[in-house]
Amino acid sequence: MSRTGSATSRSETATPGENPCARRPGPGLGVSTPAPGRSFGDFADDIRQLAALRGLGRPPVVGNSQGAPFALACAVGGIASALAVVSGADEVAAPEFATALPPDLRGLVDRTASDPAGAEAFFAGLGADAMWDMVMAGSPACDLAVYRDPGFAAAYRRALAEGFAHQATGYARDTVLAMGRWPFDLARIAVPVDIWYGERDTSHSPDNGALLATRIPGADRRVVPDIGGAVLWTHAEPVLTSLLRKAAANRQATRRRRGR
Repeated sequence: MSRTGSATSRSETATPGENPCARRPGPGLGVSTPAPGRSFGDFADDIRQLAALRGLGRPPVVGNSQGAPFALACAVGGIASALAVVSGADEVAAPEFATALPPDLRGLVDRTASDPAGAEAFFAGLGADAMWDMVMAGSPACDLAVYRDPGFAAAYRRALAEGFAHQATGYARDTVLAMGRWPFDLARIAVPVDIWYGERDTSHSPDNGALLATRIPGADRRVVPDIGGAVLWTHAEPVLTSLLRKAAANRQATRRRRGR
């Protein structure tokens, strides 16, 4: 199961069949109806109920970009059997990053902390075209080669259009939650976690997940050379292979503990 990134829908993939994950946007994104005031816990509860209804047990989960903290909330809640954080939006409001953020991002983080309703209203003013422009302007050449591929660009633009089907309400709520302090303890995660970043990624984490990896027991951090935030699309096979292998090993270990 994949928690999609910023303002995208369940169509978030470059090529049909490329990424065999059930993609789950948050409320207010794509065909999902808005849920004003929702929290990380609400999203985790949604996934818990979805997994139960579909007979999925505890699924392996991918959290890409801004979907990362929502996927982490699922891991903290014991919903996931294993987790891959890929180009994850880090907890930029953490005090360790107080002096590491560029001024414009620092300003948004401070605004989110002091006036979350005002920050949410500001983010709600964005649209699909503005999001595309922001991603293109902030991406290195190695990522632009992926994003501007005609097939990928068409799929990405379709995902953005679907993601903004309810205007920007879902994206705005996601962003306020992601940019604030995360209200869960990463040290409680008891499943295998892979953390993947491209070495040229300058948009998702001030240190490409180095601090994040220390906060999650047993996390494996991997920095991929010659790519930035597009690492899920260029390295989907190793990301998913590692995730599924660790999920299977975790399920076997759980069965042994239970004497099955």
